[in-house]
Amino acid sequence: LDFSYKIFSRLCSYVFADDCLFSDALGAVRGAGVADANYCFITVDIGSYGTCSDSTAYKNSNFGQMLENGQLSLPDNATLPDDQGGRSMPFVLVGDEAFALSEHLLRPYPRRELTQTKKIFNYKLTRARRMVECAFGILANKWRVLHRPMDMNPEFCDSIIKICCVLHNCVRQRDGITFDDAIYECPLQNLTPGNTRTRTSAISARDYFANYFISPQGSVPWQYDQI
Repeated sequence: LDFSYKIFSRLCSYVFADDCLFSDALGAVRGAGVADANYCFITVDIGSYGTCSDSTAYKNSNFGQMLENGQLSLPDNATLPDDQGGRSMPFVLVGDEAFALSEHLLRPYPRRELTQTKKIFNYKLTRARRMVECAFGILANKWRVLHRPMDMNPEFCDSIIKICCVLHNCVRQRDGITFDDAIYECPLQNLTPGNTRTRTSAISARDYFANYFISPQGSVPWQYDQI
C-alpha cells in the first residue's frame, strides 16, 4: 500500500509540474481538503464548524496531523527536474497565507518588499493552488444540494458532502475537464495570515524552490510577464 501511494504521489507531482509549472507538488490545500492537478480531491475532512479558519481545520484533520507527524508515505526526497547535482527536495503541498510554512507545506512569501524571485515563486504557487479553489467551485456548481442550507441532521449533512466529493471525483475521471469547468472563475483572494511559526528547513526549502524557478532549468520565458 505504501509503495502504491508513493507511485500515485509521484504521478500527481508530474501533472503539477506540467500543468502548473510547480515541480514536486503533490496537491493543493484549502481548509481540510486537498486536490490534485486534475481537480480531484485526494482527501477531505468534513465536519469543522463554519467559523473555523482554514489553517485550524487543516491542523485538526487526520491528514494534516499525519503529514505534520511524518506518518504519510510520501515519496523520498529527489532533485528537481534537470537540476543535476542539485539539492534533494521534499515533495510538498501548496497553500495560501493562512497556513504555517513547514517542510511539506509551502505558502507564499509575505507581500512586503518582494523581490522578482519571490514574485515568481508566489505566481507559480498561486497557479498550483488554484486547483483546489477550482475543485471546490466545480463541486459546488455541479451538485445543487450544496447551493442552499441543509435542513437536516448535521451527521447526515456530513455524509451528503462526502458523497458529493466522491461523485465529483468519478465525474472528473470519466468526463475530464469540460468547457463549463474552464470558464469557472477561481477566487484567489488573500486571506488574513494567522499566527505562524516557521522552521529553518522549511524557509530554506522555499528559498531553493524560488531560486530554481528563475534558473534556466526551472523557468519558462513568459513567467516574467505575469508579475
